[in-house]
Amino acid sequence: MADLTQSQWSEQLGNDSNSVILDVRTHAEVSEGFIPNMIHLDIFNAGPFMDKAKQMGPSKNYYIYCRSGARSGQACTILNSLGFKNTFNLIGGFMEWKGEKTI
Repeated sequence: MADLTQSQWSEQLGNDSNSVILDVRTHAEVSEGFIPNMIHLDIFNAGPFMDKAKQMGPSKNYYIYCRSGARSGQACTILNSLGFKNTFNLIGGFMEWKGEKTI
C-alpha cells in the first residue's frame, strides 16, 4: 500500500493503463458525488466487500478513496492481505479531491 497525495494520485492514475478506481464510501456518501469511472464497494458492508474483493484480479493497480482517507487505507490493508500488490490510498479522500468529479 502506498499513501498518495492528490497530485501524486492524479498523475499516477493518469499514466496507468492497468488501473481500477475503488470508492469504499457508503451509498449516501456516493450520492453526494464521486470520481468518474469508479467501482463502488462499501467497506462498511463487510460480507459483500470481501466477496467482491475476492473476485477482483490482484494484478490490477487499485486506486482507493473514501471520504477522508481512513477507510480507504483500511481497504488497502485488506486487499494487501488477500494478495493484492498494488493498492494506492488517496490522502484526504474525496473531501479534498480537486480533480474531476460527478455530482
